Amino acid sequence: MVERLRAQGIRDEKVLAAMLAVPRHLFVDTALANQAYEDTALPIGLQQTISKPSVVARMLELMRGNRGDAMLQRVLEIGTGCGYQAAVLAHLARLVVSVERLKALHDKARELLAPWRADNVRLVYGDGMLGHPPNAPYDGIVAAAGGEAIPQAWLDQLAVGGRLVAPVVRGSTQVLVLVERNDRGFVRSEHEAVHFVPLKSGTT
Repeated sequence: MVERLRAQGIRDEKVLAAMLAVPRHLFVDTALANQAYEDTALPIGLQQTISKPSVVARMLELMRGNRGDAMLQRVLEIGTGCGYQAAVLAHLARLVVSVERLKALHDKARELLAPWRADNVRLVYGDGMLGHPPNAPYDGIVAAAGGEAIPQAWLDQLAVGGRLVAPVVRGSTQVLVLVERNDRGFVRSEHEAVHFVPLKSGTT
């Protein structure tokens, strides 16, 4: 899988190493384990999916920027899902805060991540659209759900020098949007088309 990601253009060796370190099949249903290393999204229940490996790698590469071997200090993930991306992020940041609005998925991710003893991952059950102010500001923010716009709360919680990556609806599709915060404000750029579940508020 990692060699395929490299062939597809992923250049961040730290992202590739993190993905190599996390067995994706442990985060999908056993009936789907034989598809775990294909470049496809897979259902994880409650109408949610685990993202395609190529999309995970691309988003994390964009979020890291050109940091080489440097670790990010604090990263906020919106949409824990089954916990796979949080496990990958644990190799890229000193603290990962991951917010999930669906209690059943929050509990599932906690169960799946428990054997990893990832002391630097904090799972939060809550409304991801609000971010998680107690640990802000974040060097990186990555969202696994797409809305019409990037919530102001996420922008407020992004550190100066930080990078935010999220899918945003553009017409009938979604595109990856990168937001970089500097001393003067925010710089946005749009990247490739993606397909994520809709961004929703509240908890269930």
